[in-house]
Amino acid sequence: MSLIEDLKWRHAVKAYNPDKKVAPEDIEKIVEAARMAPTSSGLQPFKVIVVSSPDLKNKLAEGALNPDCMRECSHVIIFAAWDRYTEERIDHIYDFTTDERGLPRGRFGSYTDKLKSIYLPQPAEENFAHTARQTYIALGLALAQAAELHIDTTPVEGFDNALVDDVLGLEKLGLKSVSLIYAGVADPERDWIAPMKKVRVPKEEFVVEM
Repeated sequence: MSLIEDLKWRHAVKAYNPDKKVAPEDIEKIVEAARMAPTSSGLQPFKVIVVSSPDLKNKLAEGALNPDCMRECSHVIIFAAWDRYTEERIDHIYDFTTDERGLPRGRFGSYTDKLKSIYLPQPAEENFAHTARQTYIALGLALAQAAELHIDTTPVEGFDNALVDDVLGLEKLGLKSVSLIYAGVADPERDWIAPMKKVRVPKEEFVVEM
């Protein structure tokens, strides 16, 4: 199938079979797609946290809009962004990049100095708004990879961010949760949206050509 056909196949699953699990190698592929996502200035200002523990899922479900989905899916994939940019974080990424490319550290110093001059004076809330936006690119690629593998998923913003951050100890890591993906095997008897036609606005309304 082509990617377009895979995307036509996927839908936001509303109920999962708790007795069926996604193979670890397929979760790895979904996470790898997120890791390969482009980010602003190549900073990758977020982490992906994979939760399969039933105990953790039960704790996280206390703040979920659809708690049954969180409890019953195979894995919860959490996208957590840096709480803010720092000089150390920017330098770490660019030192790693130059090391990997066999370049001298500081090769991109003028560029990183410019990034620091833009980001460091900003309030933390403005920084986080920017880092959080980067996670959605990764989330989209992860959903596309899951669709190619025909693994059922649900992208999620309906959850208690503060609870997720607390349960997972994200503040200590300098992270804040942004969005989630439930991944698993749909329960066809309870996944009420599955039989419905997939609806998107017509291309004529969606695309503006200038």
